Amino acid sequence: MKYRTLGKTGLRVSELGFGSWAIGGNAYGNSYGPTDDQESLQALIAAINQGCNFIDTADVYGYGHSEKLIGEIVSRVDRKSLILATKVGGDFYSGRVIMNFSADYIRFAISQSLKRLKTDYIDLYQLHNPSLELIKDGEVFEVMRELQAEGKIRYFGVTIDDPVEGIEAIRWKGVDTLQVVYNLFEQDASDELFKIAEERNIGLIAREPLANGLLTGKYNENSYFPFGDIRHAWPVSFISHRARAAQKLTPLLSDEIDTLVKLSLKFAMSDTAISTVIPGCKTIGQVMENFSSSDLRYLFEDELSLISQLYKRRFNV
Repeated sequence: MKYRTLGKTGLRVSELGFGSWAIGGNAYGNSYGPTDDQESLQALIAAINQGCNFIDTADVYGYGHSEKLIGEIVSRVDRKSLILATKVGGDFYSGRVIMNFSADYIRFAISQSLKRLKTDYIDLYQLHNPSLELIKDGEVFEVMRELQAEGKIRYFGVTIDDPVEGIEAIRWKGVDTLQVVYNLFEQDASDELFKIAEERNIGLIAREPLANGLLTGKYNENSYFPFGDIRHAWPVSFISHRARAAQKLTPLLSDEIDTLVKLSLKFAMSDTAISTVIPGCKTIGQVMENFSSSDLRYLFEDELSLISQLYKRRFNV
């Protein structure tokens, strides 16, 4: 496993982290299908054994269940060996998710996250997809700075949907990281945001590097996702386009980078602006496939150029 610096935090993070959405389970219909808690725990242990020290989750994943599982692992290892990142904003305590970034709610939510994670501090606390208006207002960052001063969090950042939100967020004092969607299908963040982030020494966390599983090579244009899987509601045309686009990438596979999973992860890791890439994992098999890619070479310039051309042509689909 290779390690990089998470922006101005100075934290040394594994270039591949553990994305913990899926292990929250789909009891509330907001994840990626059924899970087995024992296998989830074994997957977390396997990732740590592979050198992973960055674990990313959110309180809303499985309505606290993902954090609880991570907490079981935290209690078994040296806490200082792990960098725990979680998120706040999805208020699920009433039984349905309502976005809530009030100071009172954030203080309540972090108290619950700390209990579930079995720790007295969180390394990176992230606002979970706040609106552009909320970011521009900036008041929400005051409570984050207070929590930092109180020692409950070490650093804080923002998870974003649109690069514009990231550009606005890093103008505010204390924002150290951005978590952004970045994969072979969604490369817009690299146009302007990555450059600005590098200039300001902001840690970039690349999420959804496997495009919600559609860059694993496991699905085709006729794939169906059952009720309870977030992909169930996706338009058939969207799934079909991405499945066909993924097929256009197979000529780029080589003797070393021989699967779409490896190609996709190495694509994200090949951008030096990124501190860590967080593929979702819920089984030992997924961990072993994902984390083995850290040992492989980065993509060559001609490969990246070809990928860029395919992206601009929407993969000729």
